[in-house]
Amino acid sequence: MKLLNLVRCCSKSRIYLLLGVTGIFNILLGSFFIFKCSGIFEAVLPFISILIGFILIYLFFRYLRKISKIYASKVSSKTAESDGDGFLKDAKIVVIGGGTGLSTMLRGLKEYSSNLTAIVTVADDGGGSGILRQDLGMLPPGDIRNCILALADTEPVMEKLLQYRFTDGMLKGQSFGNLFLAAMNGISESFEEAVKKMSDVLAVTGRVLPVTLQDIKLCAELEDGYIVKGESKIGEHNSFHKGKIKSVYLEPLLIKPCQEAIDAILDADMIVLGPGSLYTSIIPNLLVPGIVDAIKKSKAIKVYVCNVMTQPGETEDYTVWEHIRAIEKHSYKGLVEYCIVNSAPIPDDLKKKYQEEGAAAVAIDADVLERHGIKVLYDDFVCINNNYIRHDTKKLAKVIMDLWENKCYCGRNMEKVV
Repeated sequence: MKLLNLVRCCSKSRIYLLLGVTGIFNILLGSFFIFKCSGIFEAVLPFISILIGFILIYLFFRYLRKISKIYASKVSSKTAESDGDGFLKDAKIVVIGGGTGLSTMLRGLKEYSSNLTAIVTVADDGGGSGILRQDLGMLPPGDIRNCILALADTEPVMEKLLQYRFTDGMLKGQSFGNLFLAAMNGISESFEEAVKKMSDVLAVTGRVLPVTLQDIKLCAELEDGYIVKGESKIGEHNSFHKGKIKSVYLEPLLIKPCQEAIDAILDADMIVLGPGSLYTSIIPNLLVPGIVDAIKKSKAIKVYVCNVMTQPGETEDYTVWEHIRAIEKHSYKGLVEYCIVNSAPIPDDLKKKYQEEGAAAVAIDADVLERHGIKVLYDDFVCINNNYIRHDTKKLAKVIMDLWENKCYCGRNMEKVV
């Protein structure tokens, strides 16, 4: 009965209740007309009506499930506080980056904290995101979509649907999740609102925020003075010409950050950079005016999660320190306090595969890191997925939360995680 009252008193719940009723009406109406149709073409609209009806009912039950969890968490909050779990759940963690690495880490962190904020780059201009960006004039949805799905409390079949890529026709290579967010953007006043609506529909734990709502272009200056414009062209150009990146910058120069992102950084207990492409996923966020200043002012613990492997076209032959040096070059000296590094060996077959592609395990220059006062957290983070090396999401999340717990409770120096 209390759950029913919670549903009744919430205006958003009334909207979802209306969606459920509309869904039932669509199914009944579609079923009625489909039996009256004489041909397959006449049955198309009733069939679409039935399909929309099932989707609306699904959304209603998803929201009802979310309300149930909120109610259950309120009931058990006192117990959580008494046994210490509430402390970890309240940890305000901000993660900054983009690409596959960020979403991988978020999947693990959401099991520990419900107070997560992902600040995501919008410089992507390649693949399906680039096509939608060019055709619809919207911000690239790909990295945002991945982070939303990583934090979503949804059924496996729904996640598969939103990650599905069309294999034929005009939509070949395009993700259904990108199209979903594009459609949400079409019925919303802004891209920021569209992201929030999609997050609500998928019962996201925490928040996903674009670093800016402006259309930006990532540019790279190479050591030979050559300028490459466009995020997708940077790695592609360097893979052929082997020109090392000197620095990256954004166009236009006057960019307004997302205010919610600034507020989240200032209020954070921990700020985590990476994992992800150094120059095309992590650093672009730091180039948006106001972001670095907020990080500097924040009293949060600052952590960098270093990639397991170097990246062709971006970080060939980079050591751990060279990754951090690039970050600090585009922000300020001393930003990184803790660095999480993989210390496990790479299997020989995968090592050979990556070497053929111009990549290798990131070398750990521990003495240099120590000289710069950076505390290093070592562990075996290697996870092999479809013959690709990724971070083990559970191990990575546990090390991050162990750091937070020990730093706050004991103030211990965790320079090595066993």
